[in-house]
Amino acid sequence: MLSFKNVYFFQAGIGTLANAFLLIFHIFTIHQVHRPRPIDIVTCHLASVHIVMLLTALLILSEDLFKLLNFPNELKCKLLFYVNRVTRNLSISNTCLLSITQVITISPSSFCLSRFKQKLTHYIVIAFFCVWSLNLSSNSHMIIYTVAHSNRTNLFNVSKYCSLSTMNSIIMALLISLALFLNIFFVGIMLLSSMYMMIFLCSHQRKSEYLHSMRISPRISPVKRATCTVLVLVSFFVIMYCVDVIISSFSTALQKYDPIVLDIQRLVGNIYAVVSPLVLISSDKRIIGILQKLMEIKIVLSS
Repeated sequence: MLSFKNVYFFQAGIGTLANAFLLIFHIFTIHQVHRPRPIDIVTCHLASVHIVMLLTALLILSEDLFKLLNFPNELKCKLLFYVNRVTRNLSISNTCLLSITQVITISPSSFCLSRFKQKLTHYIVIAFFCVWSLNLSSNSHMIIYTVAHSNRTNLFNVSKYCSLSTMNSIIMALLISLALFLNIFFVGIMLLSSMYMMIFLCSHQRKSEYLHSMRISPRISPVKRATCTVLVLVSFFVIMYCVDVIISSFSTALQKYDPIVLDIQRLVGNIYAVVSPLVLISSDKRIIGILQKLMEIKIVLSS
């Protein structure tokens, strides 16, 4: 148990720092330019969602940090579990929005979604409002069924201080069906977007090979680099989501929350929030340029 917690604290620390760096960079970028790129706005929102998700999960897991919150345990459990569940679902919604934004960005004028390109930032703001409203309402049951730990027998203990109370089988079936529908919907859109981006990359590759045959040295365009990055993120998210579903199904089949299975699920559930900012940072030439300049300054000062 201790080793799991140490790994989880390390994971949460790396993820929070990476997302904070990404968020600060994009806030400065959006503030400096007159018309920020739509992809930067979505990335900024995704990083902020991941920071809240990792911090709330850390507060739930850490007994010392949980005690620091000067609220009744019942209120703390309801608030932390509700916010954590909302941000987890916002993560899938924003990743889906990220893939759609990239598809619209690279789409030619003949594509059906190209009409959204001119006012894409406006539509992104509307999409933010819709996904927030959807996730706040669809996860409101967490406020009702999350309770402080007690000696009652009809509780599923998910942490030292918090538990989930049992619910009516019909209500549970409805909630599970709603969650599955939303997740399948978002994952389906991501897969369709990924297929379009793969077609775009294949077309771009054929064009590069043609230019190479004409003895023209093709450069990797920013659009291709951004498309590859989004495609990697979407693919990684879908893989981690499938693994998370398998683990959750195993817990449901056991009809209890086994501590070891729950710890593994926490680690798997947060991997995307840790890896995604590192992928975005490593693929952004603007960030790489800044880091290189900082390294050069450090070398000059140390010499």
